[in-house]
Amino acid sequence: MSSRKIRVLVAKPGLDGHDRGAKVVARALRDAGMEVVYTGLRQTPEMIVEAALQEDVDCIGMSILSGAHMALFPKVTELLKKEGVDDILVIGGGIIPEDDIPALKAAGISKLFGPGTPLEEIVEFVRNNVKKA
Repeated sequence: MSSRKIRVLVAKPGLDGHDRGAKVVARALRDAGMEVVYTGLRQTPEMIVEAALQEDVDCIGMSILSGAHMALFPKVTELLKKEGVDDILVIGGGIIPEDDIPALKAAGISKLFGPGTPLEEIVEFVRNNVKKA
């Protein structure tokens, strides 16, 4: 059994310029013993998937506040499928209207976390849902 740490890519897709929440989540994941790669602001879905593949991550966590989640989040899962990748957990967070959650889940986003979600809840979800090698 491998003792490799869970690797998480934290990304900010689109033109959203606010990353405090993503940085807080990234730090919580790191403090929980995970390896975290933060891609920075204004990432395209293509950049996110390329980084995930290069970094051999177990999870992609995306944060968005701009309202473009219905276009950008599904594009990431579509690109992963196109690459033949089906073992990366994809989660999202930010300002996501409740009405959009079913469609995002259908597109392959495993879980969506809104503002105020306890950090431990996010950490435990990642721990319990990444596919172990």
